[in-house]
Amino acid sequence: MSQDTNSNYSAKHAAGNRPDPNIADAVNLRAKDGKLSCTAAFAIAEEIGTSAAKVGETVDLLEFRLEKCQLGLFGYTPEKKIAKPAGTENPLMTKMIRASLADDCLPCKIAWEIADRLSVARMDVSGACEALEVKIKPCQLGAF
Repeated sequence: MSQDTNSNYSAKHAAGNRPDPNIADAVNLRAKDGKLSCTAAFAIAEEIGTSAAKVGETVDLLEFRLEKCQLGLFGYTPEKKIAKPAGTENPLMTKMIRASLADDCLPCKIAWEIADRLSVARMDVSGACEALEVKIKPCQLGAF
């Protein structure tokens, strides 16, 4: 799901894919102005007992936009991205980030796990990644 307002989000998925009706109902209840926050998407996944990726796919198929990434990487206005370079003063975090890279990127899921293990905010991990020039991807919701 890019920030481009003219995007065809469903085009990211195989032709003929249809939204899961249970997830679609939950998304429709929580979405505002065609947008669903990252936090709400994860809450839906937990409530329904499905993966975040499946919720993200349903959001795409409904042509809704994800917003307010919990890592600060997309969906904020007017900046779009609010993650700023910071946090490299924690050598353990830096070591964990570097040790967890896959194809020179830190998966979103691993960023969350690092934050949980260190009892820090998720934005602290994304800030450290920004300072280290490490891209976070893939997104658990499929946004990037």
